[in-house]
Amino acid sequence: MACVLVPAAEALVTTIAAKVIEKKEKDHGEVKSTAGSSDAGHSVKIPFSKKLKWLTNMLWGGAVLLIYEHVWHGEIVPWFPFLTAASDPADTAEMLHEMSTVGVTMALLITAVWVGMLAVCSAMEKRAESEASADKEETA
Repeated sequence: MACVLVPAAEALVTTIAAKVIEKKEKDHGEVKSTAGSSDAGHSVKIPFSKKLKWLTNMLWGGAVLLIYEHVWHGEIVPWFPFLTAASDPADTAEMLHEMSTVGVTMALLITAVWVGMLAVCSAMEKRAESEASADKEETA
């Protein structure tokens, strides 16, 4: 029913946070280089704002798919109150329970997958840095 609202709310918050962090990174000059650069002098780190955009994209994508599924099953309608469960107080309690269980679980699972992506990315960045420093030592 309304489980989509929790990941969508998290997606909204992360979208705003990514924009703010990206602006701060640009102001401090941290977003100069790109990952995978062949230059040994460039950093191989991916800016955190870009990593946060990964989470944002995952959350928005999941929310869009959930909205489509809920429209398909008639749980979201194009007239007020938009959620069919919001029209009846008994259904509203069930909807809030679903949001607090299923919605939160989905948002946490997506965030946990993103944290796993960050761990893999960090390991790859460290490996690329060590290879770049080894190449730099060989040429010196």
